[in-house]
Formats: sequence, C-alpha cells, structure tokens
Amino acid sequence: MIDTHCHIDLYPDPSKLTLSIERDKILTILVTNLPSSFNKAFPHVQGLHFIRLGLGLHPLSAQHHVVEKRLFEKYAVRTSYIGEVGLDFSKAGISYKDIQLESFKFVIKCIRNKPKFITLHSRRAESIVLDILEEEKRSPVVFHWYSGPLKVLDRAVSLGHYFSINPAMVKNSAGKRIIERLPKDRILPESDGPFVKIEKRVVVPQDVLLVYKYLAVLWNKTVEEVSQIIRENFYKIIDPLRVK
Repeated sequence: MIDTHCHIDLYPDPSKLTLSIERDKILTILVTNLPSSFNKAFPHVQGLHFIRLGLGLHPLSAQHHVVEKRLFEKYAVRTSYIGEVGLDFSKAGISYKDIQLESFKFVIKCIRNKPKFITLHSRRAESIVLDILEEEKRSPVVFHWYSGPLKVLDRAVSLGHYFSINPAMVKNSAGKRIIERLPKDRILPESDGPFVKIEKRVVVPQDVLLVYKYLAVLWNKTVEEVSQIIRENFYKIIDPLRVK
C-alpha cells in the first residue's frame, strides 16, 4: 500500500511506527511541518526502504517562517519530496494570512524547475493556491484532504493535479462527494495520521486499507485492482520526476 501523507514525527513513538511501516512494506511519505523538523528526522530515515522524507513549511506554523524559510532553501536539495506546505485561511490561520502567502510563493519559487513530489494544504484558500500554482506553471501537485468547492476541484483536475484521500473522508458525506467527483486516475491514499481518528483511535499508515476498500466498492473493483490503479497514479507523478 501507499500512504502519501503522514506526520510520523508527531506520533508518541515514531520509532515504533517506523518499524511497523517497514515491516508491512507501506510506502509512506513522512511530511514535516518545518525544515528544522525535517533536519531532525533526516538521520533517522536514512537507509529505510519504505519511508520518504518530505520538507515542509506548514501554513499553521507561520509564526516560525521568517527563520525557517532560510532552512527550507538550504535543505531543499536533500529531498525530492515537499510537504506539508500551502495555505490555511481558516479561523486557525487567517491572522497569519500575509506571512503564509509570502511563504508559499517562496516555496514554489524556491523549487522552480526542480523535480519534486509536492503534497499541500489548501484549507479555505483553494482558489488562491491554484492561482499561485498556475502562475508558476507548477503541475502536478497533490492536494491533501481537499475540502473546498467542487467548482475549484474541477479546475484543479483540469490543471492536472492529484488528490489524496484519507479514512476520515470516506466516513462523511462531504468527503464522499469530493471522492465521487474525482477521476480514478487522480486519486491517491493518505492517512494524515495522527490528525485523523477512526473509532476514537488515531490512524496509522496501515489504515489506508480503509480507503482502498472504499474505492473498491465505489469503482466496483477488487482491492487488488484498486491497488494497481493507485500505484499507476503514484508513479505517473514519480517516474517523470525521477524522484529518489
């Protein structure tokens, strides 16, 4: 299985989770919220077969961006995975709107013309995120846990972008509407652990199986057939970029 968005470093016992990921052979993208967190995690993932480390500059950590942006530019050469980055204009992040905009534009320009797998956040700022991506001719990226308008979703699909789906989305009507709107060849799985819970339990990468099973029913496919579609979607992004 594949988990394109997991905050392994934010679990109570990241080492234990890492061992289970390696044991179960789940290709997992470890997203970070700040470059300093990326640097701390870097030595721990060297030599692992199934974990890829993402360099992040999370919008809800905007109060740290002035210092961390310099580190982002420094560490960008270490990885081909970028995340979590983006914009959050919800109540939780709107007070830092200007800093977020400056930081997100900085990130996209910093990796301009460089092959990267990008998983991003766009809560209450979906249209603006698309505007910036289109202006910089950055495609494709992966919209993680998309929750915006369907019209903007359609625009993102038309521009070549992908969407990662987590167990919380397959359990509520809003998430299902979004999933049903997406073409099969634009969907990827994610856990977004530890921020997603199912049955009062924090999800782990193994729980992306719930996404595979939901898609199997939706598409009238077997789980194995869904797995093949997911792998093809993932490597459509990875192979042309020669992501390491």
